[in-house]
Amino acid sequence: MTMPSALLENVVEGALLAAGEPLSLDRLMNLFQIDDAVDKGQLREALSALEARYEPTGLMLKEVASGWRIQVREQLAPWVSRLWDERPARYTRALLETLALIAYQQPLTRSDIEHVRGVAVSSNIVKTLLERDWIRIVGHRDVPGRPALYGTTRTFLDYFNLKSLDALPPLAEIRDLEQLSKSLGLPLEDSDGETAPEAVALEAVLGIADPGAFEREEGAVEEAGDDAADDAADDEEAPRS
Repeated sequence: MTMPSALLENVVEGALLAAGEPLSLDRLMNLFQIDDAVDKGQLREALSALEARYEPTGLMLKEVASGWRIQVREQLAPWVSRLWDERPARYTRALLETLALIAYQQPLTRSDIEHVRGVAVSSNIVKTLLERDWIRIVGHRDVPGRPALYGTTRTFLDYFNLKSLDALPPLAEIRDLEQLSKSLGLPLEDSDGETAPEAVALEAVLGIADPGAFEREEGAVEEAGDDAADDAADDEEAPRS
């Protein structure tokens, strides 16, 4: 006997709320036994029904790289974020530009990034991106020294509400995005030169009002000393000869 659609919607909703992380269709399918007679088509219909149900509310059903999740609408962030007293984690423009270059042109080596930015990449920048699981080593270039090749992760996509890298604006649109970002006061010049165009595009698609700060995700705790060390290391970046 087929499970009633209302019950199916409630089961999916409950699972998404309880999981605390995105759930793929395969993981949702694992909730049901053969006797439940639920297939992926019915799951997609249930997800669509939930999406429509949440439309007039402060919640939304969002599909990201790892699956589906229920979250608060981004427009409500200025109010909801006041539930947490801790200072948001801060990241420098150098880190944002490094992340943007990897996102758009992956896989890249550290040397590739330094060639584009024109400055040495701080070890703390790479360390921070690896620790947050926004980038990972995807291979090694077949040259002397076999330098690591970096690419973005599903965690990067999930954190910034992206279903895939295709959600990033095409490079051909970067000129227009740069003009839009400047009109909104988004771009900031670093001491080592102008903002990389990939960084401007990433700022726009991620909705970063202050390119020097990303909002801390719920539950994350970082030592103030680590923040100071990262900032100091980033400020010490020297132009490459």
